[in-house]
Amino acid sequence: MGDEFLIAALVCAIACLVLVLYLQKQSSKLKTKVDALTVLVKESDRQREAVKRELHELRSGTIGVGRRVVELEKKLSKQSDMLEEASQQDPQAKLYSRALKMVGLGAGIEELMQECELPKAEAELILRLHRK
Repeated sequence: MGDEFLIAALVCAIACLVLVLYLQKQSSKLKTKVDALTVLVKESDRQREAVKRELHELRSGTIGVGRRVVELEKKLSKQSDMLEEASQQDPQAKLYSRALKMVGLGAGIEELMQECELPKAEAELILRLHRK
């Protein structure tokens, strides 16, 4: 009976040793996977920060462009007002402005000549230029 107990203890010890070696191997595999995932997480964080910086730069640039567009719109509006004012002060420009409106409404050469007191050549020119 003593030999059987010794054999059983030896089998138990070998089984425990095999189990410990198996668990160490599995632990090593898990550690390798954890290390790989840690590297991936760090790379992902680095990329996220880079995208965050780029997005911030784009926002800043967009705000700057928006401000410039607003400034240009103001300048354009001011210049349009000045042009309109200048055309109102020039009696000849009033005639041409009226002629352009008439062309837009479908007026012909004869109407332009009579209503705006334009020579035939000018009336024809205005029609050709603004009907296209």
